[in-house]
Amino acid sequence: MGNKIDINLVLKNASKSEEERTLSLFDLSILGIGAIIGTGILVLTGIVASTDAGPAVIFSFLIAALASGLIGLCYSELTTSMPNSGSAYVYAWVSIGQLGAFFAGWTLIGVYITTTATVANGWTGYLNSFLREIGIDMPSNLLASPFAGGMINLPAVIMIVLITFILTKGTSESKWINNTLVLIKLAIIILFISVAVFNVRAANWHPFMPYGPTGIFTGASTVFFTYLGFDALATSAEDAKNVKKNLPRAIIISLIVSTTLYIMVSLIMTGVVSYKELNVPESMSFVLLAKGHTLAAQFVSAGAVLGIMAVVYAFVYAGSNITMAMGRGGFLPKSWAQRNQKSHSPNTALWLNGLMAAILAGLMDIRNLAIIANVGSLTVFALISLIVIVLRRQQPDLNRPFKIPFGYTIPILSVLVCIFLLANIALNAWLIYFGWLVIGFILYGSYSVRHIDALQEN
Repeated sequence: MGNKIDINLVLKNASKSEEERTLSLFDLSILGIGAIIGTGILVLTGIVASTDAGPAVIFSFLIAALASGLIGLCYSELTTSMPNSGSAYVYAWVSIGQLGAFFAGWTLIGVYITTTATVANGWTGYLNSFLREIGIDMPSNLLASPFAGGMINLPAVIMIVLITFILTKGTSESKWINNTLVLIKLAIIILFISVAVFNVRAANWHPFMPYGPTGIFTGASTVFFTYLGFDALATSAEDAKNVKKNLPRAIIISLIVSTTLYIMVSLIMTGVVSYKELNVPESMSFVLLAKGHTLAAQFVSAGAVLGIMAVVYAFVYAGSNITMAMGRGGFLPKSWAQRNQKSHSPNTALWLNGLMAAILAGLMDIRNLAIIANVGSLTVFALISLIVIVLRRQQPDLNRPFKIPFGYTIPILSVLVCIFLLANIALNAWLIYFGWLVIGFILYGSYSVRHIDALQEN
């Protein structure tokens, strides 16, 4: 596919001085952990155990982690070679061409919007649990989407709008808020493990695979979007200090920490109560309350209310960076790429992504949102892995501070794993994804092809 962008322009655009970069290794690691540890561990662990995998949900997370490890290595090679906020969109433009770049970028925007909505949807369950524990009952029709018997998930809508507003104040001013929220989230996960581990009963792990291997793979496909934190890190490349070393390290750190916590929480949760009872959004506090740990449940609910907001922060931020990068190149209106003069944040892009996510969070249910997000994220991850192979052939002399070992073996394995997980996703999710692509390609044909320009510095 033609119309590729000169890689030298991409490298020039990524040449922001070290003094202008605000995210350290700690900040990047926290951003990655915050993006990965969220709805997956606090909400979907219970729901997937109940509906798909049973106690064998740990294998679902292990499969997703294995795939993420392979993909993380591919991301590390690309992000250190081209530290640009556009992520897969820019990589595709360099290696495949304009149409491939639009496909990757438009898919990523859809993934970030639906993932943000999924996370916020699960957040409402913990907010409601916390409020109930202190004697406040919210109207049920304002806590659930029309698909779940309500009118609108109003708390989710309000929370996304609030996080978007915070982000418009700029990354250097808002990153400490994100770091604090992630640390709170890690603290309540550790609290849950410390308290609930003493109530584990091995009998609850039988049968261990009630839905068989098919359920495990379906579960892996459902929870996979929780590992999208890799791309959230990739989109932060322009703001990362010492990006060539810190970004690969942050990816590895966030994967190890997140997977370890997923497995521990899954084992404990399904060991304390029967997996059949876990089909609730506030599964951690539910498990604690089931065993009489009221005070701990209150802390967990309060911490989850704050901690899950860090995931929304990471994904609204990442989605706006993709929108900004596509606007910069003319694929989307250039006004969407403008940074605010005071905060240097892409406020138009932030509000576009934030408001669309808020609408979906208010009107759709969490499980369907998660499955839809997975189609796009797995498709992009497969594309990222292919681009590693293509770019090595096209740009053999490109400086690669981090290069995946064992030749093409890992990128090929990464593609195959993504395809396998995609095959386990329901047809309705594919139809919605194709609908999003149709909208995108109408936009591409009517606007983008007449405005695409060389990547420019803001």
